[in-house]
Amino acid sequence: RAGADVLAIEQFQLGHDYGSSQDHSRIIRRSYHNPDYIALTDSAYETWSEVEAESGVQIVAKTGGLDLEAIGASGVKDLAHCATAMTDNNVPYEQLDAQELMYRWPQFRFTDAVRGLYQVDGGLVDARKANAVHTALARSYGATIREGLAVRSIRSVGDAVEVVTDEGVFTAGQVVIAAGAWTGNLLADLGIDWRLTVTQEQVTYFATPHLREFSPDRFPIWIWRDREEFYGFPIYGEVATKAGQDAGGPETSAETRTFEVDVPARDRLVHFLEERIPRFLGPELYTKTCLYTMPPDRHFVLDAAPGHPRVAVCADAGHAFKFASLFGKVLSQLALDGESEYPIGPFAANRPTLTDPDFAPIFRNEAVISRG
Repeated sequence: RAGADVLAIEQFQLGHDYGSSQDHSRIIRRSYHNPDYIALTDSAYETWSEVEAESGVQIVAKTGGLDLEAIGASGVKDLAHCATAMTDNNVPYEQLDAQELMYRWPQFRFTDAVRGLYQVDGGLVDARKANAVHTALARSYGATIREGLAVRSIRSVGDAVEVVTDEGVFTAGQVVIAAGAWTGNLLADLGIDWRLTVTQEQVTYFATPHLREFSPDRFPIWIWRDREEFYGFPIYGEVATKAGQDAGGPETSAETRTFEVDVPARDRLVHFLEERIPRFLGPELYTKTCLYTMPPDRHFVLDAAPGHPRVAVCADAGHAFKFASLFGKVLSQLALDGESEYPIGPFAANRPTLTDPDFAPIFRNEAVISRG
């Protein structure tokens, strides 16, 4: 759109399931414990709206969003921090006790020791449609997209960047790396180590027989905030509900990951649902895996690669899809202008949590909670 000559290179076929960005849905929300994220949410919703208006394809469905916790929980991500951050940034929300939650959504089964925050703009992004629409719009503006072509290395050469592939070397004025679990390998070619950790995560679809109770107009997206953090969706994409555990999977790599179901993790999820949303369950339709790519502090990286001003990089931290359209705009600005109009300073590549080799990773929820 900015008039640049663009070549996008994808090592697999578009729509593949090897990375982090496929499946039917991802959560979108304004409820964050950190104001740095809230500062980006208005722009995230706006850019999705722009894509929808230009394409005519609905991508975002607002179901409302619930953040839930057991009373007495504490830590960086607890509801008190979320409430403070939203209040300070003029994000409207409701605080609900257990009885109020169950009155509004009788699908839940809570004791009085549970509370929640409801934010009306929460919902889901149709990931599969979003990827296809972004691709189609890019092509409509003249971008060339190469599928099935692996990038073997990237190197800065004077005032250019060389991208080495199996079919030769492409030379560009600027390069954007948005490679998910393969990001660390490409950065290594540039002499950069952000100590990114790749984990294999999973979600399960349940063929609940209670379809009307869990339709998007009657049931919200939800996140249970605790040391074991669970999340779920109403029926969408499949005739089934969907839920998973956040950041609960084993460490792996893009090359060694498996697609095998982690049965104990699925059982933990089922046990949680049996206790708190029993009618959400039904026969397991399927469980599918994906990859998270975690910086040590679990915050995004959106910046030029240190020492390589012509290379812009995004590290997604396992929760970036809701910002995908915005981040595409940010990365294009970094590549073409060297800076972005959006408040991405907190996600810079020179922050100590990336550069200090002694910084202990805290991307597991247990660590985030315990350090709170």
